[in-house]
Amino acid sequence: MITVDNVSKSFPGRAGAPVHALREVSLDVGAGALYGVVGAEGAGKSTLARCVALQERPDRGAVRYDGINLTALEGRKLREARSQVGVVDPKLRPERTVAGNVAAPLERLGVDAPRRRQRVGTLLDLIGLSRAAAQLPAELTPGQQRRVAVARALATAPAVLLADDPTGGVDAEESGAVLSVLDRARAEFGATVLVTTPDPAVVRRVCDDVALLERGSVVESGNLLGLLGKHGSRIADELLPVITTSRAEAAQYDVAVDVVLVGFAAVGALLPEAASRFDVELATIGGGLTRFGDTPVARFRLGVRGQRADAALAWIAERGAHVTHTLCGLRNVAA
Repeated sequence: MITVDNVSKSFPGRAGAPVHALREVSLDVGAGALYGVVGAEGAGKSTLARCVALQERPDRGAVRYDGINLTALEGRKLREARSQVGVVDPKLRPERTVAGNVAAPLERLGVDAPRRRQRVGTLLDLIGLSRAAAQLPAELTPGQQRRVAVARALATAPAVLLADDPTGGVDAEESGAVLSVLDRARAEFGATVLVTTPDPAVVRRVCDDVALLERGSVVESGNLLGLLGKHGSRIADELLPVITTSRAEAAQYDVAVDVVLVGFAAVGALLPEAASRFDVELATIGGGLTRFGDTPVARFRLGVRGQRADAALAWIAERGAHVTHTLCGLRNVAA
């Protein structure tokens, strides 16, 4: 659906030296996907979002929707292409009601009143704010305001929805509701959703695929769950629970390994079954549990004791666990 092909973008900096916001960025976002671009402040996420939304022209490279190079369009064709894109703008018109804000894009297109009311009603139901239709933005919480901004971006039924830092300035309790709306936009309306965020929790909550942007360059990308067991994955390291086990603690065991377990069966039953089957002790000495969407995921450091420790770990790996790092013979290593 969306292809970003070697896009570079720079801006004038101090003393005339250019600031390179994007450096040969390439992404492939499938139709109907919820794709996350994560990175620290200044990584280039907002510039990328503006280029994909056709609000900025890249210096080099191309942005394509369904194979059409949008960066080469001008005039009417460019305006038509932009109509395919809904951009979540958190700034609402303060003098207009919630319903009035959502209806604004339809009014600009000349959509008649009955169809406007029907579309607005559908969108307010989607975001869970039907009862707030007559309220002003100032009467809403920050999270509710952001949900209204999403509804407004969806008013014209765009094929692509862009949300740059959709939970910025929204507390953790309300952020989940904002992300649920984005997920519903994809599931119920078929929109392709591109989210940029500095918050790894956003990616864990809703994204199928992810790219890590650093200093204007994509340093890693791919299917989110597929990256979790990849040795050396920067994205996995950012998103999985942190392991802080000391070397001295690990040295108390015959073998210490880091494992990633994905899914209910793996997280709930795999380790106890391995311990029983191979008559070994499997102790969790670091890491923790999290969720990626509805999928539970664990990253543990395991301390293993027993003569069949290697066989137990091999059996775990054969059943889908990712053994990402192994430390053997720790009792013989100085802490």
